[in-house]
Amino acid sequence: MTAEPHPVPAPRGRRRPVRAVVVAVPVRDEERRVRACLRSVLAAAARVPLPVVVAVALDRCVDGSRAAVEAVLGGRPGTLVVELGPAPRRTVAEVRDAAVTAGLALARRRRPVATDELWVAGTDADTVVPPGWLVEQVRRADAGADLVAGAVDLDDDPGLDRPARERYARLVRPRDGVGGEEHGHVYGADLGVRASAWRAAGGFPRVDSGEDAALLDAVAAAGGVVVRPTWPRAVTSGRTRGRADGGLADLLADLAGPGRVPSG
Repeated sequence: MTAEPHPVPAPRGRRRPVRAVVVAVPVRDEERRVRACLRSVLAAAARVPLPVVVAVALDRCVDGSRAAVEAVLGGRPGTLVVELGPAPRRTVAEVRDAAVTAGLALARRRRPVATDELWVAGTDADTVVPPGWLVEQVRRADAGADLVAGAVDLDDDPGLDRPARERYARLVRPRDGVGGEEHGHVYGADLGVRASAWRAAGGFPRVDSGEDAALLDAVAAAGGVVVRPTWPRAVTSGRTRGRADGGLADLLADLAGPGRVPSG
């Protein structure tokens, strides 16, 4: 990771500057990790000279996630917690959209702004974002981006051994021919989208997994400007047993191979 931001692309098309930000965080049984996530989000929000709303959606949590969330956000202006009701099954896309919808509503009550002036940043409850995370997303949005697909590093979860980490590093290395300043992957743990582009796509597509990549495809298909910077980078869990089928944890479990004890 470099300490200096990469140059942003020249503006393409007319985009209005961002005037408010919503951070959406889905949570399912993350009492061990969600405090660090939300503290990092608040630290990133403090660096943005714009109103920021932090919206958390609790999905069928049976552990102490709600108490952990309230320990960080409780009573803080510009934050909210949505507790989704019982359901036999719910996609991550639905949970992300619940957080986004509630966050946008609160953002508009605090400051009337147009949809294309609202930026939605998303991360996961097992992820810590860097202090400059939102500053960089807004900077790229103001330069013309409609969607920013950021990069992530893995934390030091002991369930993922060195060979598996090396296989993962080879898999996600920057694409050839782009000077190492763009990557070819999409992570819900590090994603930002203009609210108007999210709405035009109908929200996160209702797929069983890969809703983050599906949203990127929808935005790009509609003519939106997509960028994939390699900096700054969030740090997400290297566990091999996740909360959503088909997520990063499943990929890491495959890379770790048979005989490994899943880590959650």
